[in-house]
Amino acid sequence: MHRRLRPEAYGGLVHRVKMAGATYPVHNDVLSSHALVKVEDKTSSYLLPMAFPEGSPMHPAYGAGHATVAGACTTILKAWFEESFPITELTLPLKPGQLGPALGTPKVPAADGLSLIDYTGSDKDQLTVGGELNKLAANIAIGRNHAGVHWYTDYSESLTLGEEIAIGVLEEHALTDREGGSFTLTRFDGSQVAT
Repeated sequence: MHRRLRPEAYGGLVHRVKMAGATYPVHNDVLSSHALVKVEDKTSSYLLPMAFPEGSPMHPAYGAGHATVAGACTTILKAWFEESFPITELTLPLKPGQLGPALGTPKVPAADGLSLIDYTGSDKDQLTVGGELNKLAANIAIGRNHAGVHWYTDYSESLTLGEEIAIGVLEEHALTDREGGSFTLTRFDGSQVAT
């Protein structure tokens, strides 16, 4: 599991099977995929098109570094901040229980990509700190899948790997924190953690 080859390397195996008759253990569903026909039509090879001209990193695909760090950082932030706090009006916290001036409503990029407009999605009144942190972690982690350097399970498993590391750090911190050190947070799977 920890020596999982990258999608680019697997694409190399597919290419060798299709072009040179190599006998690598590539499943027939992959070899008969319509995606392979499209790739070959466009690139004249069966190699995986890459977002990065330098290709994939040379180390194994799992654990995905970006996903692990995103899972750990998000978990720490969920422990520090009130996850259920609504993000319908952005404000600056001044002191516990006291909010500062309003900064406006949540924004999204305009269609031209040059400005921001108010977010008007059907869930605009249901946005929370925890929900937005989870989206951020997922976007950081899954972006590497879109680039062709990780598998989906590198994303999903590495987020939880980072989460476990962060929970361990928080639990160790709670043992030595002179101010109480307790925390609560919601895991990526929806279960609660509290000390």
